[in-house]
Amino acid sequence: MRILWVKSDFLHPTTRGGQIRTLEIVKRLHARHEVHYVAYHNPSQPEGPQRAREYCSYAYPVSLAVPPRRSIGFVAQMLGNLASSMPLSLSRYCSSAMRDQLAKILAAQFDSVVCDFLAPAPNFADMSAVVLFQHNVETMIWRRHVEQSPDPVRKTYFRIQANRMFDWERRMCLAAGRVIAVSRQDAETMRQMFAVDAVTVPTGVDFDYFRRPPNPQRTADLVFVGSMDWLPNSDGVNYFVREVLPLIWRNKADCTLAVVGRNPSPAMQALAKRDSRIQVTGTVPDVRPWLWGAGVSVVPLRIGGGTRLKIYEAMAAGTATVSTSIGAEGLDVLHPSNIRVADAPQNFADECLTLLRNSAQRQSVAAEALQLVTSHFSWDVVTAEFERLLLETRSDTEIAGSITTG
Repeated sequence: MRILWVKSDFLHPTTRGGQIRTLEIVKRLHARHEVHYVAYHNPSQPEGPQRAREYCSYAYPVSLAVPPRRSIGFVAQMLGNLASSMPLSLSRYCSSAMRDQLAKILAAQFDSVVCDFLAPAPNFADMSAVVLFQHNVETMIWRRHVEQSPDPVRKTYFRIQANRMFDWERRMCLAAGRVIAVSRQDAETMRQMFAVDAVTVPTGVDFDYFRRPPNPQRTADLVFVGSMDWLPNSDGVNYFVREVLPLIWRNKADCTLAVVGRNPSPAMQALAKRDSRIQVTGTVPDVRPWLWGAGVSVVPLRIGGGTRLKIYEAMAAGTATVSTSIGAEGLDVLHPSNIRVADAPQNFADECLTLLRNSAQRQSVAAEALQLVTSHFSWDVVTAEFERLLLETRSDTEIAGSITTG
């Protein structure tokens, strides 16, 4: 097949779950098919286009300055978006340059066209032959922001964004030739919310890459791994430090926490300065030693969508995990055998303490989790299913086209 893959960014440096999922799938597709990759190019990260040939045959960088969050440029975008009907998280990635590039490339013949995430979708003039790969139900993320907002101003802002996102996400899903979700739960949510018949590919993990070495060096009792400039992650860690960690400290005063992920906010970094039991690393060259060296991986998310690769990665690393229901949402995991799930702060603290104190339980949970991911969730299996859906969509499109022309 000749596949056109469109995303809002290149895949290196690989620092986010969505990038990992895409990279693992696309590089395996590239081994068997001709992949053309279109994405915005960040001049400050030349590694992206430079390494694109690792997963595609042809790369098409499109210039666009996307201001980072917590910047003056981002504030300007927020203000400029106030009167728009499009949510800010989509309008940030709309450009005439991308629309022109897609129109030019699509003049050629492709067997499959994939829009990766919702963000690039408004740049397509016609989505009818496009496979929309939905890593999240974006509307659910924004609605959860509304639920967790601590003040009326942010609650109002997030509600406006959630309403706009619903309108656009529904429109793009209905316009697409096929929608692929990353969990059965997301697919069902999209069916109910947007009246679209989404199909599913599971989340995978490279269990050979995360395989635990003998006698890893201890890093911390508890570890959280995730990009700290993604609001659901920063909200989850702030909640954990504010509501859960003090309950743990009442019973285990020396318990340590490592927060591992890029671009932590100044407020997050200040936590580590105030208490030596908390370590905020920022970007690290390799997250695996932090997982291998921790007693328990925590995923205290209250906001989110899709599926969290960080849970399968912790499982592949042989590290027991405690998560909220939202953190483990959409994954084929089972409490209490291969993960511990708790939502109330005291329950979450109790699960962490139980695993930290009881090595037999901790090792049992970790062993069950490792067996789960190695048996069912390799990226080769995930990619084979994705490839099957692309071929099926191609056949459906050809049949529909012959009927239309006939």
